[in-house]
Parts: sequence; C-alpha cells; structure tokens
Amino acid sequence: MTGTVLWEPPADVRDTTRIGAYLGWLERERGLVFADYPALWEWSVTDLPGFWQSIWDYFEVISHTPATAVLPDPTMPGAVWFPGATVNYAEHVLRMPGIGDEDPVVLAYSQSRESITLTARQLREQVRSVRAGLKARGVGRGDRVAAYAPNIPETYVLMLATTSLGAIFSSCAPEFGTRSVVDRWSQIEPKVLVAVDGYRYGDKPLSRTAEVTAIVEAIPSIEHVVTIGYLDPDAGNWQSLAGDDPMAFEAVPFDHPLYVLYSSGTTGLPKPIVHGHGGILLEHLKILALHHDLGPSDRFFWFTTTGWMMWNFLVSGPAVGASIVLFDGNPGYPDMSALWDLVDEAGITYFGTSAPFLMACRKAGFEPRKPGLKAVGSTGAPLPAEGFDWVYQAVGTQLQLQSLSGGTDVCTGFVGASPLHPVIEGVIACRVLGAKVEAYDPAGHPVLGELGELVITAPMPSMPVGFWNDPDGKRYREAYFDVYPGIWRHGDWITIGDDGTCVITGRSDATLNRGGVRLGTAEFYSVVESLPEIADSVVVHLEQDDNPNGELLLFVVLAEGLELDDTLIRKIRGELRSALSPRHIPDEIHQVRAVPRTLSAKKLEVPVKRILTGTPVESAAAKGALANPESLVAFEHLARERSANQA
Repeated sequence: MTGTVLWEPPADVRDTTRIGAYLGWLERERGLVFADYPALWEWSVTDLPGFWQSIWDYFEVISHTPATAVLPDPTMPGAVWFPGATVNYAEHVLRMPGIGDEDPVVLAYSQSRESITLTARQLREQVRSVRAGLKARGVGRGDRVAAYAPNIPETYVLMLATTSLGAIFSSCAPEFGTRSVVDRWSQIEPKVLVAVDGYRYGDKPLSRTAEVTAIVEAIPSIEHVVTIGYLDPDAGNWQSLAGDDPMAFEAVPFDHPLYVLYSSGTTGLPKPIVHGHGGILLEHLKILALHHDLGPSDRFFWFTTTGWMMWNFLVSGPAVGASIVLFDGNPGYPDMSALWDLVDEAGITYFGTSAPFLMACRKAGFEPRKPGLKAVGSTGAPLPAEGFDWVYQAVGTQLQLQSLSGGTDVCTGFVGASPLHPVIEGVIACRVLGAKVEAYDPAGHPVLGELGELVITAPMPSMPVGFWNDPDGKRYREAYFDVYPGIWRHGDWITIGDDGTCVITGRSDATLNRGGVRLGTAEFYSVVESLPEIADSVVVHLEQDDNPNGELLLFVVLAEGLELDDTLIRKIRGELRSALSPRHIPDEIHQVRAVPRTLSAKKLEVPVKRILTGTPVESAAAKGALANPESLVAFEHLARERSANQA
C-alpha cells in the first residue's frame, strides 16, 4: 500500500536486531536462508512444525519431558501442540536471560504510593515466598487464584507464584464493579482471592472494601481472602501470604491452563478464555523478541490495567530479558505528561499505549519530545494516519512506531511490525510470524487489496485451549468457527496489500453498509474526532427494508461547554464529505453525554444499534461489562422517540 514513509530500518538492521540474529541462526543451524521478511513469513505459516520447533530451540525452552511431535494434526478447532511436552511458564519468566541478580527487573510507579523497584533476586524471592504461602493454603495444580488488584508488583508476583504451582490465575482490575467481577469469577470458582483495599485514581481515593465483601459473599468457592493494604499501607495481610518452602516449578502439559482471560461480556456472560502454559510462552518469546526487539538492554512499558490482555503481554517481558515498567493510576493526571515523564524517570526504551491515548495527546497539542525512545507501540483501536504523523512530529524521528492488532482470544498481536519493516503512515506493517492471517470475501475466498473478513487459516499455539466449563467445545466453536468451518473468524475488517501491509477498519459486526458499499468505522472516527469540537463519537448503521442505503446515525460528545447546532452539524457533514465520500454523510447527528465503552475502553457500536432497533437496554448489553452503563440511557430515550414518531 502506498503512503508516506516515516521511518526506515538502518542498513545494518540484520546485525543489530534480534530478528536478524534469529535469521543468522536459521541459516547456521537449519540451512534456511530468507532474502526478506515476506519469505520468512511464508515459511513460518506453511511449515508450522519447522517454524515453531525453531522458536522452541532458539529460545532454549525448558521441557521436563520431551514432545512426541510439534503439531500432529493442524485441523482447527482442536489442534494439539507439542503433545507429551511438560513445561512451566513461570520458570521461563524467572529465568530472565541476560539480567543479573542485582539488576532491576520490575520498576513500578503508582498514584497510590511511592515507586517500587525489584531486582531479579528480589522478584524470585518474593515469588518463592508467596508460592509457599499459597501452597500452605492448599493451592495446587488446577486450583484457581483470583486477583482483584491493579498493575502493581504484588499482582505480578501472585501470578508467577500461582502458575509456578500449576494453579490457574485470573485478574480483574479494581475499577471493575461487583457484578462484572462476579460474572467472571463465578464461572471459574477460585479458591483464593487476593484483593486491594482500594486505590487512587489521580488525586481521588477509591475504597474497594464493600466490593470485596460483596464478591466474597457471591462466590462460595472462595476459601481464603488476602488483602493488600494499597490505599492504607497499615491495612491488609499480604505479608502473611508467605512461607519457607524452596522455589520449584510444577511441570505441566503444554496446554495446561495458565490463566483465564475474558471477553468484554457486553451481550451476555463474559466468555472465560483459557490460555495454556506452552502456547503463551512460545508466542510471547517470538513476538517480544523478534517483533518488538526486546532484550536485556530494554525497559518495556505498556499502559494497561490488569483487566486487559496487554497486562499479560507486558509481564512476559523478563522471559526475553527485558525489564518491565508498571504504572497504576490516571494517565491524564495531573496532565497528559504523566506517562511520558516515565520515559525519563524509568529509562523506558519501548513505550506501549493505546491508539486513543496517542490521539488524545495529539488533540491536546501535546509534544512530549522523547528522542531516546527505541519504539512506540500502539494497539486497542486502529491508529489513523494523523496519529502516525503526530508521533514522528511530537515524540521522536528515530524511533519505530509499531501499530499492532490482535485480541484477548490469542493474547498477542497477529498483525504488527518488525525491525525489518519501514513505518508507513496509517498502515500496519505486516502479518506476524506464524500467524496465517488472510482477508476473506463474502464467498470465503482470500483477497488482496480489498476489504475482507479477517480470518486465521492455520492454527497458532496461543489460540485458547478452550473456554472454561465448555466440555464439548460448543461455545468455543460458535465463537470463532461457525462462519467458516475450520477457519478462525476474528470479527474485524482488514485489507491486506500485495506488499503484506494491513489496514484494519473496525469490527465486522459494526459495519456501515451504504448501498452495498461496506465502510469501516475507524476511518469515520478519524475524521469526526479530528475536529476540535468533538471529544468522542459513535456511529451506527440501521438497515431499512425500503431503503438500500439504510440509515446512518452519528452520536457526538462535544468539548466542554459546547452544544450541537446547525453550524457544527454542517461542519461535520462537510468534513466527512470531503475527507471520505458523500456515502459517509450521516442522516442524523445527535449530541450525547458519553459513548458506551467496555471496561477496557473499547467503543460499543453493537449494543447502541440493538437499542435503536428496539432491543430493551437490559438485553442489548450487560451493564456490568460497561465502564459507563448510564451512557445507554440517551439511546433508549432516542429509540422511544423514534418509535413514537414512526407510529
């Protein structure tokens, strides 16, 4: 795809990067020579056993018993990886290759307390002690341990201690309300709950003691409650979760459950997505080292909560020798510099965040100027071209901007970047190694250069081992394999260029279909939200039997103190007409106070569409899955008005 080239790899990229070192190893050890990334990618998705065995060998995965094969049968769903192998994820994270015992490996910053730094030795010792404390409480292989805790060292230590035992970890960020937490954990029935007493968001203290009490009352499986005194350092009994047993790692099958992540749960109970030790380990070794180029000289940061898969992604950093930087709090407090200041304070080399955060910085006219950064990572939503431009104008000219997309379902990105790729304005550089991502047309045929349904046509090790309590796999199959048998349908629109670059234009279930032309929501939001008057927006398309174009409705949240008037409506329509096309002009534009968002801040077009077509609010969306359920009221009122007018 054509576009402005904003950064190009240096001439010596193969000599200075981890993917270059891997290519050299493939040539020496396997006799495999690849002229460029497309050739390497093609091999990685056509010789799946050869590629994934090379990742296993290159990163020296510790296996307590050998695998009998890599992938005996690639049929999806149900592909089994490395049968016979026994591994432990925590063992590889705590190996921390290239990090000395006294080197810092966790640098944690918080708006609730002073910063904390853990050396490699301290991290290993804390995990050993907490592991012993869990064991003393009867936690063993297959038991569930739940954390109602933020992105702080204690949560990380608990996850590693839990998984070292072969027990299964699950976390919810403390901003999740009682209903959201109970909807998730009542499905997996944890034995131990570790919870904070509260937290600060900016300068606001927020107690969680009432929520913790309600959660414990609602989930009878919880036998032990441990409290971290986070808001009040004198409260809690976290220090009691300790013991003297030596460190050990339970050797578990490759697909033994590691942790349970959850879908957003906007239209029903959140799906409990079970990830396995081996699949997550191999995928994160591959992507963090080869694509993000992380190693012992790096300090890796991603702004995330423990309720988003990017936390699980971030905390695998030490497995490739990178130190990790944790942050808990309001990223906009006291102003937009809060996270950027950590670059200097913590020595961050890789700064990961969300596309909406980068666009908010741009809109605020903020220029952090961080020329020492090696890379900036963006995910969570498509990053428009002007977001790319802002990074190179306001952050640094020598860094690599890596836009990636993936999902909780695979706990990684399947399209992204690598050090071998240039940065082209507005596009994702490549399909990642081992991920056979394709675009399908409505007939189920792969297409290049045109919009299609994002599918994965070959198995990946980090695909879920299943959903919790789904013994026959029915819910799992329905979630990903019901449209194209044997093919993973992800639910996004993607255009893949002849050169391998990708553009994702929104969720395929939120398509704007005007006169048979499919429009993605991402490009729509990019134009509307570039206007200084618009703080946020959501757009939906309603089909109509008597109108092939249907009805396009735009809802806008305006900057403080503004009201939607005819002048602004004309301006919005004019911008959409000139930047996109006449097809993109909404039939109606309405002002609302807030756009409905999930707990991980993703916009929710589908529940809005359902409410406007007559679905009751309580059926259209599970309010506990929303960060702001009160935002649905405005759409309910509009649906009533429209119904009355049509009667």
